[in-house]
Amino acid sequence: MVRLMGRSGERSPRRPSGSHARHPRDADRPRRGAGAVRHASALRWALSGRSVAGQVFVMNVVIVLLLVVAAAVALVLQVRHDSTVEARNRSVAVAATFADSPGIVEALRGSDPSAVLQPRAEAAREATGVDFVVVTDTRGVRYTHPKPDRIGRQFVGNIGPALAGKTVTEEVDGTIGQLVQAIVPVKAPDGTVVGLVSAGITTENVGGAAERQLPLVLIVAGVGLALATAGTALVARRLLRQTHGLGPHEMTRMYEHHDAVLHSVREGVLITGPDGRLLLANDEAQRLLDLPADAEGRPVTGLGLPDDTAELLASGRVATDEVHLVKDRLLAVNQRPTDVRGGPAGSVATLRDSTELRALSGRAETARERLDMLYSAGVGIGTSLDVTRTAEELAELAVPRFADYVSVDLFDAVLAGGQPQEATPLRRCALGGISEDVPLYPVGRQIRFVSSSPQGRALETARPQLTPRLADAPGWQAQDLERSAQVVEYGVHSLVAVPLRAGALVLGVVCFWRSRQPDAFDEDELALAEELVARAAISIDNARRYTREHSMAVTLQRSLLPRRMPDQNALDVAYRYLPAQAGVGGDWFDVLPLSGARVALVVGDVVGHGLHAAATMGRLRTAVHNFTALDLPPDELLGLLDELVGRIDQDEPTDDGTAPVTGATCLYAIYDPASGTCAVARAGHPPPALIRPDAGVEFPEVPAGPPLGLGGLPFETTELELAEGSRLVLYTDGLVEDRQHDIDVGLEQLRRALETAGETPEETCRTVLDARLPDRPGDDIALLVARTRMLGPGRVADWEVPNDPAAVGEVRSQVTERLAEWGLDELAFTTELILSELVTNAIRYGGETVHVRVLLDRSLICEVFDSSSTSPHLRYAAMTDEGGRGLFLVAQLAERWGTRYTPGGKIIWAEQPMP
Repeated sequence: MVRLMGRSGERSPRRPSGSHARHPRDADRPRRGAGAVRHASALRWALSGRSVAGQVFVMNVVIVLLLVVAAAVALVLQVRHDSTVEARNRSVAVAATFADSPGIVEALRGSDPSAVLQPRAEAAREATGVDFVVVTDTRGVRYTHPKPDRIGRQFVGNIGPALAGKTVTEEVDGTIGQLVQAIVPVKAPDGTVVGLVSAGITTENVGGAAERQLPLVLIVAGVGLALATAGTALVARRLLRQTHGLGPHEMTRMYEHHDAVLHSVREGVLITGPDGRLLLANDEAQRLLDLPADAEGRPVTGLGLPDDTAELLASGRVATDEVHLVKDRLLAVNQRPTDVRGGPAGSVATLRDSTELRALSGRAETARERLDMLYSAGVGIGTSLDVTRTAEELAELAVPRFADYVSVDLFDAVLAGGQPQEATPLRRCALGGISEDVPLYPVGRQIRFVSSSPQGRALETARPQLTPRLADAPGWQAQDLERSAQVVEYGVHSLVAVPLRAGALVLGVVCFWRSRQPDAFDEDELALAEELVARAAISIDNARRYTREHSMAVTLQRSLLPRRMPDQNALDVAYRYLPAQAGVGGDWFDVLPLSGARVALVVGDVVGHGLHAAATMGRLRTAVHNFTALDLPPDELLGLLDELVGRIDQDEPTDDGTAPVTGATCLYAIYDPASGTCAVARAGHPPPALIRPDAGVEFPEVPAGPPLGLGGLPFETTELELAEGSRLVLYTDGLVEDRQHDIDVGLEQLRRALETAGETPEETCRTVLDARLPDRPGDDIALLVARTRMLGPGRVADWEVPNDPAAVGEVRSQVTERLAEWGLDELAFTTELILSELVTNAIRYGGETVHVRVLLDRSLICEVFDSSSTSPHLRYAAMTDEGGRGLFLVAQLAERWGTRYTPGGKIIWAEQPMP
C-alpha cells in the first residue's frame, strides 16, 4: 500500500519555513540553471531532521561521530598507557644500571658520596633521557639530585621494598612534579643494601608522546568522519527520493488516511498499470462495478465489465465525466494518467454514480425554485398598504412560475378595511394569467360560491382544497355549469383553492389554475400554495387594517375641517384638501368672518401623522375659533396658540405609542374690504403667494417666526395693500416640499403654476394641483385661494364727532339721511338708538377723539371709535339707577355687538340684519 501511495497517491509533505524552501521532490525534477540550488535544497531538507531521510542521516552522523570520538579517545589512552609502561621500563633500566655501575658501593661508603656520585648521576641522566637520577642512603637521604639544593633532603617515595632488596616502580608527586620513578637497591658484595638509586620521568614528559601523536589521530578521525558523513548523505538522499521527504508520523498518518479515504469515499477509485492490469480498487469501485474478490492484478478487460468501460480503463486515456452504463447504474467516469508529474506509468480513474444524483438534482432544483418563489413572495408581496394591489402582487408572482392563472376573491368588507362576514358574497379583486381571454370570472365580479365547490369547501373548512382534474369534479361544475364547461374547453384542467387566513379570520380565497402546464397539481404543490397564500394573507390583513385605520383617521379629519365656507362678501374663496396616502396628517384651514365685514384666513399644519395629529388639529382649529371671537391682531392670536401648543400634551400619557405634539405651523391673515389691507403673521409656515390683478405672482415678505410650541420669540404682523381682484394663495408644506426637491424649488414651481392659473379661485386650485400634486402624496395638502373684493365709497359712511353731547343729534340726522339713500328707512329708528347710546358713552367715557363709521354689507354695521382702552361691559341696572341701560339696549336691538381694540383705542360695533 505504501508503494502504491508513493507512486500515485503521494501527497505533498510540509515544507520547511523560509522563502526558499521547496519540496524535496523538486530536487529530482530537471530545471534549467537550477542544479546547485536543487541539490542544496534537497540537502537542507534532508539535514532538517523532519523527514525519515533526515532522521536517518542525523542518526548515522551521530553514530559515526561517536565511533570516531571513541576510537580517538581509545588511541590516546593507549598511547598514554604505552608511554607510561615505557617510562617505567626505562626508569628501572637506568636505575639498575647505575646501581650496578663500578665504584658505586665505594662511593657510598666514602666520606663525601655526593661529590663522587652527583656528577656521575647528572651524566647518566643526560645520557639516558630520564628526568632525574637520585642516589640515597638507606635512610632515604639524597646524595644526588638534578637540583643541587635538594641534596641532603629526604627522598620522596616508598623505599621499604627497595631496602628489602626489591625493585620498586611507582607514580608519586615528587619535588619536580608528578612523575614515574623506579627505586633499585645498591648491594654490597655480601648482599647487604648500602644505598638506593631512583630514576624517573615526569608525567609531562610521559604524556608528551601521546600529545605529539594527537594531531595525527584527530586528522585521521576527521577524515573518517567526513567519509562517513558523505556516505550517509548519499544514503539519505536515496532514502529522501524514495520517501518524498515525509516524516515517520506523516508516513504513518498518510497511510492511515490513505486507507480510510480510499475505502470510505463515496466515489470509486481504480488504479491501473501501463499494461492494463488493475492495481487497486477501493470498496466503492468494487460495489459499483461488482468486481470479483481477486480483481486486483488481473487485466481490466477480463473482469466482466461492459466493453466501452473496459476499453476506457485499459487505454488510460484522459476522460472527463464520461457516462457509462454498467448494469443498472449510470456511472460518470473521470480518468487521468499518473505519470504527469514524474510518477509511475499508469492511470487513475474515479467513478461516481449519477443515477441518484440526477434524480436528487432534479428535486433540488425544484426545491430551489420553490424557495426562491417563497423568498420573492416575502419581498414582492405587500409593497403597498393597499388591499387590491397586494392581491395583484400575489397573482403576478405566481404566474407563470407556479400556475397559469391566479384569481383572488375577497369579502367586500375586507376591501373596505372591515372584518369579513361569512354570509356576504366575495368580490374578485385580482386575476392574473398567461392570457387575457380565459373564461374565468372577471375582476370586479361579485361571486357567491356554492358549498360543493372547492372554493366553498375552502371557505367553510379553512383548509386548502386540491382538484387535480376539473373535468371530473362535479362539485366545481355545479358553481356555474355553462362557465365551467367553457373553462374546461379552454384547457384549464387543475385547480388548487386556498383560503386566505389571517389568524382566525378568513379574508377570502385564492385559486391557482393550470392549463398550459401539463402536470396536475399534487400534494407537494398544495403545501407550497398554502405557504405562498399564508405569506400573502399577512400582507393583505396588514393592508386591511391600514385601510380601516386610514379611513377612520380621514373620517375624523374631514369631520374636523370646515364642511362649507361661511357667508361673507369680502372674499371669493376656493379650497382643496388632499390627505396623504401614507397616513393622515394634521393640516387644516379656515375662513372666519370678523366684525366690520372683515374676514380671517387660517392655514395650519400639525407636525406628525395619524389620529393623534388629526385630533390635535381639531383642538387647534377650535382654539383659533375661540381666539378669533376676541378679535385679536394676528401676532397676538399666534402668541396665544403658541402657549396652547406648549401645554396641550403635558397631561396626556404616551404609553399607548402615540407621540406628543412636537410643534405646529400656522399662518393667520385678516382682510379688511373697507380699506383693502390684509394683516398677515405666520409661525414657521410657508409664505403666502399673491397673484396681482395683472397676473403677476409674488411671495410677500412676511417674517416667518418660530413654529408653534417652541415659545420664547414674539411674532410680527405685516400689513399688505391688496388691490381689488387680487388672489391670496395660502397652502401647507405638502404642496411645495418633497424628498427630491428643496422648498425653494417647490416655491419656484408653484410660482410658474400660478402664473398660468385662471382668474377664478376654483381655476387657480385646479391648475396648482394639476401641476404640483404628486402621484402618491407623502403629506397632507391644504390649499386656500381667496380673491379680494372691496366695499366701495358708496357703501361706507363715516363722521368725526366733536367731544360735545350736543353732537349726538347731528350724528342721528346724518345717519338717517344716509340710510334713506341706501333704502334702509326701516332701520333708521333702531340705528339712531344704537348710535345715540354708543356715541354718548364714547363722549362721556371714551376720551377726546370719537369717530363713527357705518358699513353696508350683508348686514348694517355701526362702529364707534374712541381713544380709551377701557372695555365696556353689559350689566343689569336696578330700578333706582339713573343709567347703565345703554349697552343692554344696544344688545337687544342689534343682532351682534362687541368690542375690538386698535393701537389708538377701541371700537364698539353692532350689526343689524338687513330687512
